[in-house]
Amino acid sequence: MKIKIFTLFIAVLFFTVNANAQSSLPDSLKDAILTPLPLETPRINGPSVFGVRPGSRVLYTIPATGIRPLSFSAIGLPQGLKLDAATGKISGAVNKKGEYTVTLEAKNKKGVAKKEFKIIVGNKMALTPPMGWNSWNCWGGAVSQEKVLSSAKAMIEKGLINHGWSYINIDDGWQGVRGGKYNAIQPNAKFPDMKALSGEIHGMGLKLGIYSTPWAASYQLYMGSSGDNADGTYDWIKEGHEDEYHRFGPDSLRRKMASSMHHHGRYSFVSNDVKQWADWGIDYLKYDWHPIDIKHVAEMSKALRSQHRDIFFSLSNSADYDSVKYYAALANSWRTTGDINDSWKSMSTIGFYQDKWAPYAGQGHYNDPDMLVVGEVGWGPQLHPTRLTIGEQYTHISLWCMLSAPLLIGCNIADLDDFTLSLLTNDEVLAIDQDPLVKEAVRVVNDRDKVVYKKVLADGSIAVALFNRGEIKTQVTVNWRQLDIYHNWKVRDLWRQKDIGEANGSFSAEVDPHGVVLVKITPLKK
Repeated sequence: MKIKIFTLFIAVLFFTVNANAQSSLPDSLKDAILTPLPLETPRINGPSVFGVRPGSRVLYTIPATGIRPLSFSAIGLPQGLKLDAATGKISGAVNKKGEYTVTLEAKNKKGVAKKEFKIIVGNKMALTPPMGWNSWNCWGGAVSQEKVLSSAKAMIEKGLINHGWSYINIDDGWQGVRGGKYNAIQPNAKFPDMKALSGEIHGMGLKLGIYSTPWAASYQLYMGSSGDNADGTYDWIKEGHEDEYHRFGPDSLRRKMASSMHHHGRYSFVSNDVKQWADWGIDYLKYDWHPIDIKHVAEMSKALRSQHRDIFFSLSNSADYDSVKYYAALANSWRTTGDINDSWKSMSTIGFYQDKWAPYAGQGHYNDPDMLVVGEVGWGPQLHPTRLTIGEQYTHISLWCMLSAPLLIGCNIADLDDFTLSLLTNDEVLAIDQDPLVKEAVRVVNDRDKVVYKKVLADGSIAVALFNRGEIKTQVTVNWRQLDIYHNWKVRDLWRQKDIGEANGSFSAEVDPHGVVLVKITPLKK
């Protein structure tokens, strides 16, 4: 039996808002929200597995929805870990390797939810892709401690933390000059106290990320993790060719000298910087340069692993496909592309051309197609609503989840509207990205504009995404032979979180232009 779904997405007019103020949501956009509101009863979200190295500090906030207050408990926590019953924050360290099966519980006046959660203490961290926020697509070089802290608070206030979002990542623009205990890069005046910022963010149950490069200077011409002077000083700073934040300048000289600054300095300060990051309590590193060479990947990987702190190691940008097996052994993720922007051409070209990278994704190492471009973006202080249409935004989130991609929000989350929030808080869709099998989707139908992806999940079910890359509404079909399955399967619409029937032999749906139908199919018991 074929099941047809008509008009999954509602056509809406593109709208604009003042980039500096929270906009009211038009009725037409409200109608485009497919994600149901969370129930009042508790639900525990997020991954079902967590990895940490022996002795490394654990920070995991149990993501749960339901009316507050919620109280949390955990049965079977390994020795060395403790749970804050009021916040759901698990912290501490485990010295002994092993797999620990824990039962998490969240309770409120409406009911109780339980979830089996496996903590694996071994050689790997980040056993599912990271979910968080990065400052670049929204603030660019205008990033500051105040803006970062505002985003962290918004992640709590908007409830994103309750759906598994946890990283707050600073991109290029925080760097000052070398100094301190380790002769490491110190923050510039925009970040008056990195240690305090880290402490405050950790206190919220979130994690903090930072940015660097093995070059002498970053893309934005701030100090990098190498230099040409043995003491870590920089000639351009000695000569006064800098702005108030120790960025190489002025503008005229910056344009002239930019390419010459992007080189590997004679002296490496990687060890210095890593020690400082560990001391600050950094949890994530975006390491950015091109071409990404194995020598400098290995150097940073060794330095990070020497610390009793798990720091997610993300490589950027435009990774070399021929080197991917080395990236998988040395890093946690690698950018498979250049920078994304908020256009259909950019997003779809990146998203639909990841197939060759799929075999290299797995627990602890991920192909990274770049950040999410929903909400208000702008790469600097002037922001605008994403240029992606409603259907394109559904395609964007669905495809990244099917690809087991790191999910990094790029907009100003303090100004999230209800529609964008609904895209980022659908727990059944996010569960596809966070599935512990971490098996990246493969393309099973490629019929011109009709594309279907299949992703095998840990529980034996399959996520199926039917995409329409064309300009007119069309019917997209996938048959059981293409999915390599047999018999009857139950079909569930993941965006609507609603069962839609049974199917045997094939599944069809009408899909809007540049849109998607995302379903989970589960085998029926015989």
